Amino acid sequence: MASLLRQIVAGPRSRHPDAGLDLCYVTDRIIATSGPSGTYPQRAYRNPLDSLVRWLDSKHGDDWAIWEFRAEGTGYPDSEVYNRCWHYPFPDHHPPPFALIPNMMASMRNWLKEKESRVVVVHCKAGKGRSGTASCSYLISEEGWEMEKALKRFTERRMRPGMGKGVSIPSQLRWIGYVDRWAKHGKIYVERQVEVLEVHCWGLRDGVKIQIEGFVDEGKRIKTFHTFTRSERELVRGDIEPSGGLASVVSEFMGKHGFGSVQPPSKGESDLDVSTTDQSTDEGSLGSTTVSLGSRANTDGVAACNEESADLKTGDVVFRPSKSVILPTSDINVDVERRNKTAFELTYVTAIAHVWFNTFFEGNGPEQDGHADDSGVFQISWDAMDGIKGSSRKGIPAFDKIAVVWRTHQTDGKPGIIITEPREGEPVPQYAPADWTGNTAVEPSEGKDIGLRTSSPATSTVDLSRSSSTKSERNAKPIITAPDPPEDTTEGARSCGPQGNELLSPASSSGSASNSGVQSGIQHVSTGELPGGVPEHKM
Repeated sequence: MASLLRQIVAGPRSRHPDAGLDLCYVTDRIIATSGPSGTYPQRAYRNPLDSLVRWLDSKHGDDWAIWEFRAEGTGYPDSEVYNRCWHYPFPDHHPPPFALIPNMMASMRNWLKEKESRVVVVHCKAGKGRSGTASCSYLISEEGWEMEKALKRFTERRMRPGMGKGVSIPSQLRWIGYVDRWAKHGKIYVERQVEVLEVHCWGLRDGVKIQIEGFVDEGKRIKTFHTFTRSERELVRGDIEPSGGLASVVSEFMGKHGFGSVQPPSKGESDLDVSTTDQSTDEGSLGSTTVSLGSRANTDGVAACNEESADLKTGDVVFRPSKSVILPTSDINVDVERRNKTAFELTYVTAIAHVWFNTFFEGNGPEQDGHADDSGVFQISWDAMDGIKGSSRKGIPAFDKIAVVWRTHQTDGKPGIIITEPREGEPVPQYAPADWTGNTAVEPSEGKDIGLRTSSPATSTVDLSRSSSTKSERNAKPIITAPDPPEDTTEGARSCGPQGNELLSPASSSGSASNSGVQSGIQHVSTGELPGGVPEHKM
């Protein structure tokens, strides 16, 4: 910490001219790096932009360009990288709107194929999740790599052994699977408006809020389209115990981990059945798809709900929105939060999770020449959902399993917008960048974590879908917060050259501690800074 403070106070001269850069060659033509910055304090613990530019100039001359994915802002103006920057921003810890993929891939392909010596430099914040999603998608869709091989390569080049996967967020991995299917079936994608009809939830606990979200502003922001209320909830089986406060959560945790008695449910009482029928139903119902609560058949290995304990007082419920919930794109996010009352008008957030899916792919659109199913069901267990800020942490379960029933929504009889990948050499659109200064509004989910919250008068009248009528909502101020998860940082990342060889800066190899305590566990590429300033050439 003292080293970091000295660097911040002293300014640019405090950084050793041979200080290392955090970057790796995924292949000899794709470089992944953490987000560079030209301002303090970020440049003290991220890649200094001027050092990165000099290093790229020294290694690749004019043959490099940047693809950035930061909806929170790049941290530098385009002019500082010779205006050689392509923008496809989307929020941290989330997959991209799939409509970005065809243009993102085509722009990278066109740049690389115009000249054999060219490289692309991809970056997000830590150079892992979003950068890995883009890198693997390119290898799969443009170079024909198998998905497993692409993921393995990114992990080997970006991460130190034993430090986890390069791309680890379940929804981002799901998106890479979508890219694999997209590439294998003609690269056709149809963007359609989608209506969420119902949300089925097995083993729902007390104090749970469920929201339906989607992308807006070209994918730079996530908007809440609906928050389910208690009046929209139908209890199908079982019971949901009114909140017993934090004590009930502690009791549940102890029961789950074998510190209390566990009574299994009676056979057949809480099994799941997800089936498809040809029955036509009234307008506004499930259409051709029916999700039922009943026998164990067709559960695809998903554990029966309420397995943890009959004493947990969980219930199986169906949420039906009182008004149409229509999203502008095929990308849907289900956001979940669980809160329990404590003393002094406080609540304790005990669970946070979300999951993204795309209805075009869940409706088998690529395999049907773009003619995706008009309705369907997406289901997932609690353990398979995305955790807090890209980590696997989700807290105490909010439910056992959830299923979202959806159908396409046609406007003026239009089936959707067909999006194809631009051909080689054709102009490729890019998207408007976020404010590079970082003044872009941060998504509410970025501030969410397990811990105490205060009550919020602004949202105290909302009738939420929970048995405990807590008042604190998304904009409540956190009192206790946990440290950022690894996905937020470059911890565990490695730097390597085109052949995957470890590259150490001269400062590091001689025992210098110029970056000590700033990016622990990272090996850096030598900046190889050139004398003089950055040349004034453009594209």
